[in-house]
Amino acid sequence: MKGIVLSGGSGTRLHPVTLAVSKQLLPVFDKPMIYYSLSLLLFAGIRDILIITTPKDQDSYRALLGDGSAIGISISYAVQPEPKGIAQAFLIGSDFIGGDSCALVLGDNILYGSGLQRQLREETAKHKRGAVAFSCAVSDPERFGIVTFGPDGKPISIEEKPKTPRSNQAVIGLYFYDNRVVEIARQLKPSARGELEITAINQWYLERGELNVVPLGRGYAWLDAGTHEALVQAGEFVRIVEQRQGLKLGCIEEIAYRMNFIGLDQLQAIAGKYKASAYGDYLERLIEEAKSATARVTG
Repeated sequence: MKGIVLSGGSGTRLHPVTLAVSKQLLPVFDKPMIYYSLSLLLFAGIRDILIITTPKDQDSYRALLGDGSAIGISISYAVQPEPKGIAQAFLIGSDFIGGDSCALVLGDNILYGSGLQRQLREETAKHKRGAVAFSCAVSDPERFGIVTFGPDGKPISIEEKPKTPRSNQAVIGLYFYDNRVVEIARQLKPSARGELEITAINQWYLERGELNVVPLGRGYAWLDAGTHEALVQAGEFVRIVEQRQGLKLGCIEEIAYRMNFIGLDQLQAIAGKYKASAYGDYLERLIEEAKSATARVTG
């Protein structure tokens, strides 16, 4: 399965901050926003990833993430010349997807919850045909794509930003699709707001009984960092969780190590690069813990 991170868009709700830098490169507490969405693909075991950026921001993403080899994955890049909807990602990434299935995550997606890694690995392993989306309860459903479930727990409708929402379950920016999604995207017509809507793709699968929507329960938090207030709140949420637990959210180097994408030597090299920061201190602590565990086993 291939993975796509959509980090285009102009971030107008965050102007003037995003006049000079991509929204997904802004810090959410101690790491760039894109780390959190990228970590979701890593959790799913996806190692071949395309990052779609604006033309002016691509060099910054390359400087941050390179080709991915440092964390044992492959990252390539493509440009979204202008924002024409989330579903445009499948047209831009059609050659990258090739004959494979794919996962799409929005670059500003911050998702946290117990069992998240297991859930994503299971969905990746069993996904053969159709589409999988995820939903979370929200207090302002009129701002999102809203899914309604029938008595059997299966989705019966999806509406984009409904004026009178039928439920409070918002479809979050993480999706799994079979290879047909590229051709479906090619057949889409722009909506009234001039965009290729991801909801239209989900509706295509829904009408054929091939859309599975996984509702994430009370133990999950889905954060929208699209406004100044929400960005501050997301950073504060991450800070509190990390300081209370002593563990980092969205630490792509740690995830790569624990997923066996890289070994201890590679993690050590990355930690050395960050040695002047608390982030580097955290990686050094992981390394020492791993060495101590190995010594106990071999001793």
